[in-house]
Amino acid sequence: MSDYRQRRTEWEKKSLTPAESKDPPRPRIGVLAGGADAAPLYGPDTLPDFDAATELGFPGEPPFVRGVQPNMYRGRLWTMRQYAGFGTAKESNERYQYLLGQGQTGLSVAFDLPTQMGRDSDDDKSLGEVGRVGVAIDSIDDMRTLLAGLPLDKVSTSMTINASAAVLLSMYIAVAEEQGVPREKLRGTIQNDILKEYMARGTYIYPPRPSLRLITDIFAFAATNVPRWNTISISGYHIREAGCDAAQEVAFTLADGMAYVDAAQKAGLDVDTFGAQLSFFFNVHNNLIEEVAKFRAARKMWSHAMETRFGAKTARAKALRFHCQTAGMTLTAQQPLNNVARVTIQALAAVLGGCQSLHTNSYDEALGLPTSEAVTIALRTQQIIAQESGVADFVDALGGSYAVETLTRGIEEQANKYIARIDELGGMVSAIEQGYPQREIQNSAYQYQIEIEKKQRIIVGQNAYMQDTPKVTVMKVDPKIEAEQVARLRAFKAARSAPALSAALSKLDQAARATDNLMPLILEAVKVGGTVGEISNVLREVWGEHVETLVV
Repeated sequence: MSDYRQRRTEWEKKSLTPAESKDPPRPRIGVLAGGADAAPLYGPDTLPDFDAATELGFPGEPPFVRGVQPNMYRGRLWTMRQYAGFGTAKESNERYQYLLGQGQTGLSVAFDLPTQMGRDSDDDKSLGEVGRVGVAIDSIDDMRTLLAGLPLDKVSTSMTINASAAVLLSMYIAVAEEQGVPREKLRGTIQNDILKEYMARGTYIYPPRPSLRLITDIFAFAATNVPRWNTISISGYHIREAGCDAAQEVAFTLADGMAYVDAAQKAGLDVDTFGAQLSFFFNVHNNLIEEVAKFRAARKMWSHAMETRFGAKTARAKALRFHCQTAGMTLTAQQPLNNVARVTIQALAAVLGGCQSLHTNSYDEALGLPTSEAVTIALRTQQIIAQESGVADFVDALGGSYAVETLTRGIEEQANKYIARIDELGGMVSAIEQGYPQREIQNSAYQYQIEIEKKQRIIVGQNAYMQDTPKVTVMKVDPKIEAEQVARLRAFKAARSAPALSAALSKLDQAARATDNLMPLILEAVKVGGTVGEISNVLREVWGEHVETLVV
């Protein structure tokens, strides 16, 4: 080490600092863990006490720094899951059939805002939003159309749904059973992460504490009814999209996860049982090395928390398995084809970081819903990385890199400081109620934007290397679909058995006022024609609606 330090000192004397260089200072491309710029060189002196055998372990073993599977992609590639959904259930089904035909290996459903907010399409508050940012699903009949002809016993389905997740999962189970697919064969994920909605996204319905009750009911129901289903996707993605940095994304996501585990244990559930059905959802930004380090740090921290905080004993319950999506907020409307390069870098970071599932954004998403051409290029990006780049041949190819290991430690240290502060505030629910994570995210987002405006952070085509933006085809949702969806919904409601529906909703109301598990009753209501809005309204009457407090 002494010889290395002497040689490093000689190198530093020879290397040019920005002030000595003839070129102007190079703007940074990102801020690394702890808000520091990247060091010019990492080496053994930055990790003087690093011991790979004890700190890293092996892939497939706790603390899972090097991956959750012993052979990672040499055994099976990550699931290629393109996020899609728009307009009507029929249109979305056609897109799913197309994507499966192009080699996609998992479905990912985007729902419109009324569905996410527990409103039917014929609700006055849904006007103008039906089918706009996702597919409109009001009833089991819509779900039948959405899933028609899809191999539900063979394909894994992810549904980005939170406040109304229990209703949509029930509809999925009911339709699968109609198709002859038993519950135990169903594979997929519901996002079902309500805490991040209060701090970053806003599609909540009920206050936090009754929402946690509904989530733990899903955990308990799924453990015996849909054992291969991931009951929650604890999501840092939207927190990062709101403007936080990498260390905050890890900290706030894991703190949300700890709140869910704590609530489930207090409800009497076994951590090794429900812990095996937890999954995570992370963002992937442009800073490739930092993003790889972020994923490695998150796996290590979660394994440690599950073992020491919650007493998990099985490796499956300690393993942080995660889906990734490339960063929507990095896409530019200016020179949109540049986004192909951004998405490629981000996808490569996800793969090198050890994701289990990946969605790659389309280059035109800063302008509108992705066209078939754009989404195909996004899928092909994953396929080229998988089949041509060679990175899937290695397990943790960057493990042992001085830069990667230093950043992994740095992110872990910063994230643990945030988690310690959250613990001081009484846990994540209390921290959200006090506005702590919201303020931290706002401050980071503000700093990020200032850096762009001052050109301390270069965004190619936006604040540097600018030129006229070429025209690209933008997908439009036909405004007629809203009226057509409302008409279908009203016809569906008219054809139901009113007494059966009334009885089912009454039983749900009574259970919500008690402590019964609500999932069997929601499933019963769905089967007799209860809609997303009607079922959600029953719980609104009992629990009320969450009102956001101003964070200053």
